[in-house]
Amino acid sequence: MHKIFLPVLIPLLSYGFWLSAEFKGIAAGVAIFLFGMLSLEQGFKAFTGGLLERILQKTTNTTWKSFGFGFVASALMQSSSLVSVITISFLSAGLIDLIAGIGIVFGSNLGTTTGAWLIAGLGLKVDIATYAMPLLVFGVLCVFQNSKQVKGIGYILSGLGFLLLGIHYMKENFETFENTINLSSYAMPGIKGLLTYTAVGAIATVIMQSSHATMLLTITAVSVHQITYDNALALAIGSNIGTTITAIIAAFGANIQGKRLAASHLFINLGTGIVVLIFIGQFSAAVDIISAALGIADSDNAMKLATFHSLFNFTGIMMFIPFINRQVLWLEKIFIEKRTNIFKPKYLDSVTMDFPETVVESVRLESIHLYENATHIILNTFGLHKRDLKNSDWIKQRIGQNKYPIEYDIDASYEKRIKGIYSAIIAFISQATFSWEMDQSSKLSWLREANKHLVEAIKDTKHLQKNWTRFRTSNNKAAINEYNEIAYQIAWHIQQIETFRHDIDNNEAPLLSLGALKASIENDDMQLNRAIEVLIRERTIRPETGSSLINDSAYTHSIKKNLLRAAETLFLHSSAGQQLTLNEAEINTAVQTVHTSNDG
Repeated sequence: MHKIFLPVLIPLLSYGFWLSAEFKGIAAGVAIFLFGMLSLEQGFKAFTGGLLERILQKTTNTTWKSFGFGFVASALMQSSSLVSVITISFLSAGLIDLIAGIGIVFGSNLGTTTGAWLIAGLGLKVDIATYAMPLLVFGVLCVFQNSKQVKGIGYILSGLGFLLLGIHYMKENFETFENTINLSSYAMPGIKGLLTYTAVGAIATVIMQSSHATMLLTITAVSVHQITYDNALALAIGSNIGTTITAIIAAFGANIQGKRLAASHLFINLGTGIVVLIFIGQFSAAVDIISAALGIADSDNAMKLATFHSLFNFTGIMMFIPFINRQVLWLEKIFIEKRTNIFKPKYLDSVTMDFPETVVESVRLESIHLYENATHIILNTFGLHKRDLKNSDWIKQRIGQNKYPIEYDIDASYEKRIKGIYSAIIAFISQATFSWEMDQSSKLSWLREANKHLVEAIKDTKHLQKNWTRFRTSNNKAAINEYNEIAYQIAWHIQQIETFRHDIDNNEAPLLSLGALKASIENDDMQLNRAIEVLIRERTIRPETGSSLINDSAYTHSIKKNLLRAAETLFLHSSAGQQLTLNEAEINTAVQTVHTSNDG
């Protein structure tokens, strides 16, 4: 977008600099203001390492809470664009749903109007440059510190200082700009002026990527009578429409949910703008009434413009928020999600990369996707599917029914279902440039290990497959029974992991079931090896068959442990939960208890 406008902007700015010294001051004020906004965004991003994400998840379970989060976040950050990008990232990562995302957009639209009030009520009435200097000094001092949080505070202070300094430069130079060019001579009355200046406001916002900057220019210009009040109203409407471009650009790299949110943002702001343009006379009259009630002088066009900015955004909220559920249904019909190819990543969007917690959640969801594909391969090796995991008797019955060799190409399935997703996860994690002191870096390391466990489980299944297929068609009934037992143990283990997963979702003592699963792996391995030894000793099977069974029991043990290690990371992903799981000594004690009770 900037590449398109750059060849046009450079000559225009150069001509303006030659034409007027005051224009240079105004342009410098805009540049300083925008740099201040970039610094503010940089500062607030320092606190998106988990805190902001946790707050968002806890405050978006209802539409009005989502609205409140959007309002407060936009008012504090003074950047609806940053809030939009964060929201699309969280939505793409599955941290919030579409209704919550739209609620945040509503709140952000209203929250961004606080900037207009600050500029009109404070920036134009006091010497704000005196406040800017200390903020810049303390901000730069903090930026040079090593602590990420202190550095973030430094960027925020510096950003606020640059914002105030930018406003000061624009105010000072606009007041003398009329000595060179009187912009009020370009005023356009009526519908023509309304539409023209709305378009100008939208284009200016698209170029600067900031509705705040457009509103600052508009409020400053109208305060010194460089533009008419009516044209300023149109510029404000245009800035509100143009601000949606940031969300649209961010949505290019997002999944279908992110694209739906960007479309919703455009629909809400464009719809509100059209309604306000149609009823501009009524809105102007309403602003006069509200301004009089607030004690705003009739000649104070800057404060009246701030009032208008809030009024038409509030109107948009009242117009669209009652139909938020219908809007979601409409968006789902317009933006139809293509049937996902299960062999490709579903959650790894580049749009989430700027926010550590969303990166972690994206990788976790993609790893669960990989887990589903891995268990599909393992079950299919034994002629089973997820639907067969009803209960232990049903699994045994299904395994016993498979009398014929099961030809399943694990290598081909690995290439289709695993390799592409696994490679994408590793590549995605490697792109995360977080400090290694951060909690998210540890989580990504655990997730990388979980994926390795899944791949190892598939490799062990491949090693097991050869003997399992061969011996199940032999004439030795005992060997067939033992290999059926191996298949049963693996399938039943997957079913138990699903139960463990269900317990976590329903907060039903997941640690208890996890500990039992860990103990059962060791106990089952002990029982299986003991049964093989008895068969060899009693010469029910040949020693060669017994050695194959012993090797395959080791593969079985490894498959189960790798699957459980992956499941523990993917489904029990709180650090507290991981600290409370059974250790090796406790598992061995549990195994001995089970073993003793079986002997009794």
